Amino acid sequence: MDMISAPGRQLARGIDMALINDPSWQQFAQPALRRILDANLDRAREGLRIIEEWCRFGLNSTPLTQECKELRQELASWHTSDLRAARDTPGDPGTELTHPQEAQRSSIDQVLQANCCRTEEALRVLEEYGKLYSPEMGAACKQMRYRVYTLESQLLGHQRHQKLLRSFLYLITNPSEKLFSVVEAALQGGVTLVQYRDKTADDQVRFSNAQKLCQICHQYQALFIVNDRIDIALAVNADGVHLGQQDLPIAAARSILGSQRLIGSSTTNAEEMQHAIQEGADYIGVGPVYATPTKAGKAPSGLDYIRYAAKHAPMPWFAIGGIDPNNLHEVIGAGAERASVVRAIMDAEQPTLTTQYLLSQLTRMQTIRAYGTPATAHV
Repeated sequence: MDMISAPGRQLARGIDMALINDPSWQQFAQPALRRILDANLDRAREGLRIIEEWCRFGLNSTPLTQECKELRQELASWHTSDLRAARDTPGDPGTELTHPQEAQRSSIDQVLQANCCRTEEALRVLEEYGKLYSPEMGAACKQMRYRVYTLESQLLGHQRHQKLLRSFLYLITNPSEKLFSVVEAALQGGVTLVQYRDKTADDQVRFSNAQKLCQICHQYQALFIVNDRIDIALAVNADGVHLGQQDLPIAAARSILGSQRLIGSSTTNAEEMQHAIQEGADYIGVGPVYATPTKAGKAPSGLDYIRYAAKHAPMPWFAIGGIDPNNLHEVIGAGAERASVVRAIMDAEQPTLTTQYLLSQLTRMQTIRAYGTPATAHV
């Protein structure tokens, strides 16, 4: 509802017209306008350069690096000497202003997110004030703002996929009084992928637990996945969801989550794997390899399905189901490079040491295979 009365709108229009037609206002406004444009061109270019450096050196992504560079160059073409000449840094009151959150960054993700927001805000200012300076500039900055939105989504998605590729041990939680301490202990041991799974708790408890686990995981630069519940995943800013065969279809989940978040799928046979591939899953679970109370009543698929996945799965996949330090060597010997565990860590007396041991076995086999040592070597 429009909260300004008709007489109020008329008065505002009258003031605007009076100001616009006043030569003294024009004389005052033009230098201020140029300073606004100069400051925000600097701000946008600086933000893009910070993003570009990570795309180049952190992600080694040529397409993302090139997009940042092209945006910076387009902004530079609008940063004329006329605008630079209006700069008055000593007389700018904004140079003395700061905020506590600007004084520290706890992760690369925070750096990237802050500078994406910084660039987008600067482009919005350039779009609006640019209309007064040059209609073409306003239109160009509007299109660049949309490109930065897309860049941000691609960047977050790329970050998550890179972390997924580097994850070899996947911790799936079960209800526990020591939930947070065990997960943190596993993170300290090197796990980089955690799924919150609780089929019995009410929604308030699930939300609260997921929110805290997400914060802990991101503190350790680990990915955080929510089992089944897309709504909770979005609410706590999780990195994705994991879906079972009876859950929402992957395509429907993707339409809600977008391309930047991860979607995993449980599979128990070749047919389910092929369906997950066609639907666009980012990773799959392969199992259960052994009988497990997590999947009570479900017959294990055994090592044969592991061997099939090793030959046919084009995306990251995790062997799952009853895997522990005593049988991990069998799973690795059948061709697995990644494994998911629940009780092996959640019920361990020393979760950090158990995590380190499991990871050492998985990474050792990665090294053996990478350098061509026979896969039959003892693990």
